[in-house]
Amino acid sequence: MEMTLNEQQAWNAHLNTPVIFNHHTPVTINDKTIEHVDLNTIRSTRQAIENEERVLILTPLKDASPYLSKYFDLLVELTYPHHLIDLGFLVGDSTDDTLAVLGTELERIQKQKGRIPFNSATIIEKDFGSVTGQNVEDRHGFAAQGPRRKAMGRARNYLLASTLKPDHSWIYWRDVDIVESPEKILEDFISLDRDILVPNIWFHRYDDQNRDIEGRFDYNSWIESPKALKLASKLDKDVVLAEGYKQYDTGRTYMAKMGDRHANPFEEIELDGIGGVNILVKADVHRSGVNFPCYAFENQAETEGFAKMAKRAGYEVIGLPNYIVWHIDTEEKPGNA
Repeated sequence: MEMTLNEQQAWNAHLNTPVIFNHHTPVTINDKTIEHVDLNTIRSTRQAIENEERVLILTPLKDASPYLSKYFDLLVELTYPHHLIDLGFLVGDSTDDTLAVLGTELERIQKQKGRIPFNSATIIEKDFGSVTGQNVEDRHGFAAQGPRRKAMGRARNYLLASTLKPDHSWIYWRDVDIVESPEKILEDFISLDRDILVPNIWFHRYDDQNRDIEGRFDYNSWIESPKALKLASKLDKDVVLAEGYKQYDTGRTYMAKMGDRHANPFEEIELDGIGGVNILVKADVHRSGVNFPCYAFENQAETEGFAKMAKRAGYEVIGLPNYIVWHIDTEEKPGNA
């Protein structure tokens, strides 16, 4: 302090007081009610097993008790690591013992000796007031299609909203009445790295000589046609187009009528509508708001509306005409898709 001004200036020119700033001091949050989720780390990749990507298998159920035993027998044969799989079910408007059989079957497979149980299972109960029966005439009659598809869309959306967790990378929609499918179906589908992917759905039916006619089942997976677009342009926006009925001749190309089960199973085609028997979806597609419309979206609802919505949002919708998943024979009348 007794230096001359010149001495002070010379001193300060070389010995400025150091100042240290730390712009990266961590912020610590100790409140247990606050949770942090980093979705940047959740990926849907071809290396799903190596990256331990989680799969959510979802199945909506109604009067499904006769099919559940076979359903779970096939489910436990899946070779994708079971500790990375969560199961979700919605039971709605059932008049049989679906809920009781579902609980019993879930407990059976989760306690099987020598098998790794699935990571978790969630059962949702929600009735929507649907009065459509489960026989062929009730389910597939023309008049029932619009209300039925809208109700199914609501059921799928409730199930998805109640079970999707931040750590899920893939959503696998699987119907209860599948009777035969490859054990590596998840690995097969994931390896193709598509936003939305569906196989071809056929069924076994045997004639008097015990020959399998290999019937085609799912006519909801289709390629759009100019005829259908023209038809839709003349319909009220609330009308739901239903495939396979004389009331609506759409002229669409059905994947069910294509394919050769002896050919390359990974041959791909682009689709504009899809059925709901077996769908693999990247979780981010659903997270982005693409769900199953329970109203007429571009004159389609539920899974067909889902495909239309996904394509509008810029996602790819792909079918595998030669990759066959076998559905139970519904014993439907010829010509009723």
